[in-house]
Amino acid sequence: MKELLGELDKAFENRIRLGIMSALVVNEHQDFNALKDLLGVTDGNLASHLKSLEKSDYINFKKEFLDRKPNTKYFATELGKAAFKKHIRAIEQLLK
Repeated sequence: MKELLGELDKAFENRIRLGIMSALVVNEHQDFNALKDLLGVTDGNLASHLKSLEKSDYINFKKEFLDRKPNTKYFATELGKAAFKKHIRAIEQLLK
């Protein structure tokens, strides 16, 4: 069990970051407002969790304009996807 606990990634211990990664792993990308609505969080709360995942190189973003309005799309990186899947596998093994 100690080995499995070592497989858990602290970046995903928070439910917001877990939700962000869940959404980004199963979708090609999500924009800021879609993530905010999905997770039911404030702009500032979401921004701080996104920044935390960016610092870990687990997500990346692309800024663009749609009808003159700024739009930021977020993507899970390959490193982020691998880390998230490893985290989920460890949880699954702990539950067995």
